[in-house]
Amino acid sequence: MKPLRTILFLALAAFAPVKTFACAACYGGNIDSPMADGMNWAILTLGAIVATVLGAFLTFLIYAIRQKRGAYRSG
Repeated sequence: MKPLRTILFLALAAFAPVKTFACAACYGGNIDSPMADGMNWAILTLGAIVATVLGAFLTFLIYAIRQKRGAYRSG
């Protein structure tokens, strides 16, 4: 049963249209389409959110390290 499933999967993958494997940002077919614009804005927004959270975390770590060093100096 398992080899039949494997053969069926490979046959479906081999005959599937190429356009179904790529999103609007990666395919590059019609870069002026609204779907491509939306995908690009989504990628940019997610990147900005990740950068903001990582920056806030790094800022907190620097603040905590400086507070810890200051506590040892004045004590």
